[in-house]
Amino acid sequence: MKTELNALEKNNTWVLTELPPSHNCIGCKWVYKVKYKSNGSIERYKARLVAKGYTQEEGTYGFHQSKSDCSFFIKSSSNSITVLCVYVDDIISAGNDLSEIQSLKAHFDATFTIKDLGTLKYILGIEVARSEKGISLCQRKYALDVLTEAGYLGCKPTSTPMDSKSYFSPKDSPSLVDPSVYRRLVGRLLYLTITRPELSYRIQYLSQYMSQPTDYHLSSAHRVLRYVKANPGKGIFYPSASSLQLKAYSDADWAKCTDTRRSISGYAIYLGEALISWKAKKQPTISRSSIEAEYRAIALTTCELQWISYLFQDVNLTQSQPAAIYTDSRSAYCISQNPCHHERTKHIQIDCHFVREKIQQGLIKVLHIPSSQQVADMFTKALSPNLFHHFISKLGMIDIHAPTCGGC
Repeated sequence: MKTELNALEKNNTWVLTELPPSHNCIGCKWVYKVKYKSNGSIERYKARLVAKGYTQEEGTYGFHQSKSDCSFFIKSSSNSITVLCVYVDDIISAGNDLSEIQSLKAHFDATFTIKDLGTLKYILGIEVARSEKGISLCQRKYALDVLTEAGYLGCKPTSTPMDSKSYFSPKDSPSLVDPSVYRRLVGRLLYLTITRPELSYRIQYLSQYMSQPTDYHLSSAHRVLRYVKANPGKGIFYPSASSLQLKAYSDADWAKCTDTRRSISGYAIYLGEALISWKAKKQPTISRSSIEAEYRAIALTTCELQWISYLFQDVNLTQSQPAAIYTDSRSAYCISQNPCHHERTKHIQIDCHFVREKIQQGLIKVLHIPSSQQVADMFTKALSPNLFHHFISKLGMIDIHAPTCGGC
């Protein structure tokens, strides 16, 4: 296939384009975004395929790139929609018109000689299982590979990834002789959180000590492995019968980090009853009160909801009602409803103005719930085994590989 190389560097971008449509082939282009270090060497690059198949009538195949996610491509009409998710040379296609998808694959195969793997079952270590009830995502094979590499495939399982009484890292723990073992293990566990949200809080804690890990941190990572060993096939379930209304749970643990006294933010966002986004993250600044920490967590959740709303706009999906953000802090709830600024809140005016603006725009509404119903608690602190498993059930996680009782 004939191509032309446009070696024009604009904003660190190189573009490889196909010949024009007169050559009777699909016009496509690969865009390589290159980031340079201070010494001029390349740090990393990402390849993105921009689909522009030419036709004599329209001049374009009709896909446009999402402004919210550069790996997301959409083609929509009055009665059909087709989307592509692209990761380097792996492409996932979905839509409500099978003939359109078949036509798209035929065009790609004529140009790139693609390999059609059929219905999505496995991609990038994620296993996909379908049924009439919904879709299950898990990383069982990947989890077993991590356990095998670490030598913990035959270890004794534990019920939680973290001891609920473990609040800080001991100062007298000796540093590891070879920290690369710890870094590789935490990196692999971090990828496991794609389908295991209950690991997010513990992994974000372990990720803070990548530069100088100690024996305590390595043993803590091994405890996570023992927890994974109990249910390596556990993952997220997306029910087919679910509403399309967004809701979120936001929480914060004030001054949790004993080294920096920064707070931990956590949120869980649902589309109907399906968990679609979550995070456990240390706040970038120190909060002077628990109210301030809680409100910053609400602002972080609002940012994620705004991004999700942009994705919904790309696929022509509208929300009939504002997304509800549930917080267990009554003071933070009152601040979100009160347009006045006080002495204790004037230094967080950016977050205050941002949240209130989104409330006025109808994007979100902030509601109060008791702490016993705050699902985001598991993203901000270590919980007792009973409470931990109670909140896991609220995340909609199942293990399709778990043995079932014949009499049940």
